[in-house]
Amino acid sequence: MNTDTTDTATPATLDAVRSVVAATLGIDDSRAAAMHAGTELLGSVPELDSMAVLELVYALEERFAIEVDGDEVTGDVFETLGSLATFVEAQLA
Repeated sequence: MNTDTTDTATPATLDAVRSVVAATLGIDDSRAAAMHAGTELLGSVPELDSMAVLELVYALEERFAIEVDGDEVTGDVFETLGSLATFVEAQLA
Protein backbone atom coordinates (compact mmCIF):
# COMPACT_ATOMS: atom_id res chain seq x y z
CA MET A 1 0.00 0.00 0.00
CA ASN A 2 1.30 3.44 -0.88
CA THR A 3 1.77 5.61 2.18
CA ASP A 4 3.93 8.11 0.34
CA THR A 5 2.60 11.64 0.66
CA THR A 6 4.34 12.89 -2.48
CA ASP A 7 1.27 12.17 -4.64
CA THR A 8 0.52 15.80 -5.37
CA ALA A 9 -1.74 15.74 -8.39
CA THR A 10 -4.49 18.33 -8.48
CA PRO A 11 -8.07 17.10 -8.04
CA ALA A 12 -8.77 17.96 -11.70
CA THR A 13 -5.86 15.81 -12.91
CA LEU A 14 -6.81 13.00 -10.55
CA ASP A 15 -10.38 13.07 -11.90
CA ALA A 16 -9.18 13.10 -15.52
CA VAL A 17 -6.77 10.21 -14.92
CA ARG A 18 -9.53 8.27 -13.09
CA SER A 19 -11.76 8.79 -16.13
CA VAL A 20 -9.08 7.52 -18.54
CA VAL A 21 -8.32 4.51 -16.32
CA ALA A 22 -12.00 3.60 -16.03
CA ALA A 23 -12.70 4.01 -19.75
CA THR A 24 -9.57 2.16 -20.86
CA LEU A 25 -10.03 -0.76 -18.47
CA GLY A 26 -13.81 -0.94 -18.81
CA ILE A 27 -14.40 -0.25 -15.13
CA ASP A 28 -18.05 0.49 -14.37
CA ASP A 29 -19.13 3.88 -13.03
CA SER A 30 -19.72 2.73 -9.45
CA ARG A 31 -16.24 1.20 -9.16
CA ALA A 32 -14.68 4.24 -10.84
CA ALA A 33 -16.46 6.63 -8.48
CA ALA A 34 -14.98 4.76 -5.52
CA MET A 35 -11.42 5.21 -6.82
CA HIS A 36 -9.32 7.80 -4.97
CA ALA A 37 -5.67 8.84 -4.87
CA GLY A 38 -4.76 5.94 -2.59
CA THR A 39 -6.51 3.29 -4.68
CA GLU A 40 -3.96 0.62 -5.49
CA LEU A 41 -3.71 -0.26 -9.17
CA LEU A 42 -1.07 -2.88 -10.01
CA GLY A 43 -1.98 -6.17 -8.40
CA SER A 44 -5.30 -4.83 -7.11
CA VAL A 45 -7.27 -3.97 -10.23
CA PRO A 46 -7.79 -7.27 -12.06
CA GLU A 47 -8.29 -5.52 -15.41
CA LEU A 48 -4.79 -3.98 -15.22
CA ASP A 49 -2.57 -6.65 -16.77
CA SER A 50 0.57 -6.06 -18.84
CA MET A 51 -1.38 -5.45 -22.07
CA ALA A 52 -3.75 -3.08 -20.28
CA VAL A 53 -0.78 -1.07 -18.97
CA LEU A 54 0.28 -0.44 -22.57
CA GLU A 55 -3.25 0.50 -23.57
CA LEU A 56 -3.50 2.81 -20.57
CA VAL A 57 -0.19 4.54 -21.37
CA TYR A 58 -1.41 5.11 -24.94
CA ALA A 59 -4.75 6.47 -23.69
CA LEU A 60 -3.01 8.84 -21.26
CA GLU A 61 -0.68 10.03 -24.04
CA GLU A 62 -3.69 10.76 -26.24
CA ARG A 63 -5.79 12.43 -23.52
CA PHE A 64 -3.04 14.65 -22.13
CA ALA A 65 -0.93 15.13 -25.29
CA ILE A 66 2.15 13.76 -23.53
CA GLU A 67 4.83 11.32 -24.60
CA VAL A 68 5.78 8.57 -22.18
CA ASP A 69 9.17 6.93 -22.65
CA GLY A 70 9.15 3.16 -22.16
CA ASP A 71 11.64 3.31 -19.28
CA GLU A 72 9.26 5.62 -17.38
CA VAL A 73 6.61 2.91 -17.18
CA THR A 74 7.44 1.47 -13.76
CA GLY A 75 5.60 -0.24 -10.96
CA ASP A 76 5.98 2.91 -8.85
CA VAL A 77 4.09 4.98 -11.42
CA PHE A 78 1.24 2.47 -11.52
CA GLU A 79 1.19 1.76 -7.77
CA THR A 80 -1.84 3.96 -7.03
CA LEU A 81 -4.21 6.24 -8.88
CA GLY A 82 -2.49 9.17 -7.14
CA SER A 83 0.99 8.12 -8.23
CA LEU A 84 -0.25 7.77 -11.81
CA ALA A 85 -1.90 11.21 -11.71
CA THR A 86 1.25 12.74 -10.20
CA PHE A 87 3.28 11.15 -13.02
CA VAL A 88 0.93 12.64 -15.61
CA GLU A 89 1.25 16.10 -14.06
CA ALA A 90 5.04 15.79 -14.10
CA GLN A 91 4.86 14.96 -17.81
CA LEU A 92 2.74 18.06 -18.39
CA ALA A 93 5.19 20.35 -16.58
